[in-house]
Amino acid sequence: MRLHHSWRWLVASLLLSLMPLVQAAGTLDKIKASRTIALGYRDSSIPFSYTGNDNQPWGYSVDLCTRVAAAVARQLGIEELQLLWVAVTPETRIAKLKSGEIDLECGSTTASLSRMQEVDFSLPIFVDGAAYLSRRAVGIRRLEDLAGRKIAVAGGTTSERMLATALAQHRISAELVLVSDHQHGLAALLQGRADAYASDRSLLIGLALDSGNQTDWTIGPETLSYEPYALVTRRNDADFRLVVNSVLARLSRSREIYDIYDRWFGHLAKPGARLDNLYYLNGLPE
Repeated sequence: MRLHHSWRWLVASLLLSLMPLVQAAGTLDKIKASRTIALGYRDSSIPFSYTGNDNQPWGYSVDLCTRVAAAVARQLGIEELQLLWVAVTPETRIAKLKSGEIDLECGSTTASLSRMQEVDFSLPIFVDGAAYLSRRAVGIRRLEDLAGRKIAVAGGTTSERMLATALAQHRISAELVLVSDHQHGLAALLQGRADAYASDRSLLIGLALDSGNQTDWTIGPETLSYEPYALVTRRNDADFRLVVNSVLARLSRSREIYDIYDRWFGHLAKPGARLDNLYYLNGLPE
């Protein structure tokens, strides 16, 4: 009897040790079995990932993910792969990925070492930096003008940590107002509940352009952080991540990535030196 219990304990221990290996190979198998790929997107991360007037996902990151989905379908031999779009927020994106509710997150998520403890990232898809948006009439022209102000920031983002660090470094006392997403941040400005909204510069430009009153807004001149965006995959899933990275590398090698950039950012500016370098480095050979 004692030997029997020891054997059961050994089998249970072995199964537990194998679980990470089973989970690591799971995404492509999951997609093949269901003939569906679940893609997480953001409601209001313009122009990366947002809900359009037709209630469908649109944006730079969404375009990249649809190309990944097409590559997955070809590799698995699925003629009609169903795309299931699942809305996520900064607070839910990682949890939904880890739980299997989504297979790939297509938003404006910064790849960071702390997040790599929970998820994996593709090759970087964009590089940005944090700044702050305010109504021109409020009179915020530089970082020091934030003293004594209310600053909205999305909770659970790198912008929240960056803002707290920047204020502390410059010995600026201000009140942080946590919001759930970018549209709520803009609403806080419009309703007078905040004097500024902190996020990544390209997202702030998108909010200002989408507001319908672009000349009412100003963006601070400082770049307060380094934000390399990437698509997010489940941890330890090398086969699926390789498919994702193969698509991104091909887009860079063929320079098709510049056409995608122009579609979403061309009316603002051409890619800067940092983004040009990122696209060049992403062009890994087959």
